[in-house]
Formats: sequence, C-alpha cells, structure tokens
Amino acid sequence: MLGRKGWLFSDTVHGAVASANLYSLVETAKANGVEPHAYLSRLFERLPHLTTVEHYEAMLPWNIKASTP
Repeated sequence: MLGRKGWLFSDTVHGAVASANLYSLVETAKANGVEPHAYLSRLFERLPHLTTVEHYEAMLPWNIKASTP
C-alpha cells in the first residue's frame, strides 16, 4: 500500500514522477497477472533494443503471457 511515507524520499518533482511511473508499471503488471520483478527485468533488458511501435506494444503488461504460479 502506498501512502505518504511512500513519497518520503522523493526530493524533487522529477524523482516523484519517476517513482510514480515505476509504481504504475508494477501495479499494471500485477493487475494483468504478470510477476512484477520478472516483468521489469525483461522490460529493462529489452528496452534499449526496441525500435518500432509494435515492439513497444508487445512489451506492455497486458501483451505479456501471464506468469504461472
């Protein structure tokens, strides 16, 4: 659960925006049945190599096959 203490170390507006973006990715992955750590690892590994809109869209959490428990 996020709250006031979750933003304690956001010293700048840019830091707060970066944190919000990361939280959004994590929560969207969870909402789509994708394990967040595995998703972020895969995303950050492949992100520098993506070149087309289709490549980026394929990496969205709802386009990733849900992880099996």
